[in-house]
Amino acid sequence: MEIFRGPADLPPAWRGSVLAIGNFDGVHRGHRLVLSTARAVAEGGDWPLGAMAFEPHPRSLTRPDDPPFRLTLFDERARLLRAAGVQMHVVVTFDRHLLEMSPDDFIDQVLVAGLGVRHVVVGHDFCFGHNRVGTVDTLTHAGASRGFGVTVVTKASDESGGIYSSTAARQNLRAGRMREAADILGRPWEISGPVDEGDHRGRLLGFPTANIALGEHLRPALGVYAVRVGIVGNGPDRLSAFDEPEVWHDGVANLGIRPMYALPEPILEAHLFDFSGDLYGRLLRVQLIEFLRSEAAFNSVDALVHQMHRDSEAAKAALAE
Repeated sequence: MEIFRGPADLPPAWRGSVLAIGNFDGVHRGHRLVLSTARAVAEGGDWPLGAMAFEPHPRSLTRPDDPPFRLTLFDERARLLRAAGVQMHVVVTFDRHLLEMSPDDFIDQVLVAGLGVRHVVVGHDFCFGHNRVGTVDTLTHAGASRGFGVTVVTKASDESGGIYSSTAARQNLRAGRMREAADILGRPWEISGPVDEGDHRGRLLGFPTANIALGEHLRPALGVYAVRVGIVGNGPDRLSAFDEPEVWHDGVANLGIRPMYALPEPILEAHLFDFSGDLYGRLLRVQLIEFLRSEAAFNSVDALVHQMHRDSEAAKAALAE
């Protein structure tokens, strides 16, 4: 998959693509329906398949005081888009200029002049332009007059009628409902990042951990999780590392501030079962499979170690299911 930083970077060979547009945060089942629809159109005409997304996420500019909310950061989203068959990923900088651009200017300057789109595929609730006044109807009418096709994908929902959405996934993750979130995403939710060198307390307690900063990732329920950990690459160069095969291990992880030590920011500390070796600087994908318990303070180190053994057994049992 080729990645282009905006229309100005697009080579002529990539013009005339079928383009799926959205934030694609989480690349959940609803997003994948948009992508598969676009892929079918592209394959039907033997045209390139592209996906446009925005960086930073528009919410970072329109609601800057919100706590971290991203389900997938740039590299993970790119990996998932590539897995969905996307050949060209156009990353448009979301800044004040784009925020204030009218729908017509976005269509004319970005889609038509910039990308030369042949066909656009969006979700039913797609909005764009200043004050989000551009709708799917705006886009459809513009396509008819400017010579590109438009397909609007209807709501995607589960058997009970629940809508697949990034908002619903976030709500479940914050409540510790990992299986429900995974059902929306179509896979376990994960946090990826390079392993930072910690204070080695876990190693001294007999539970060495790989520590990963959360950064812009959403903060799910703080506590202990059964996890699966994929070791990828040989360093923090994430996009190239994702080209390499992962080696997966079961494990248990604490996500939080460690009440006994009162960390200033939550971190993810993953203990891998049946693993020994140096992980510093390596890229890990940590899938949060099951929420086991909330964080707790302990009266002594012995009590903490005893609970860590219990957590490990609980994680093994959850993963065995």
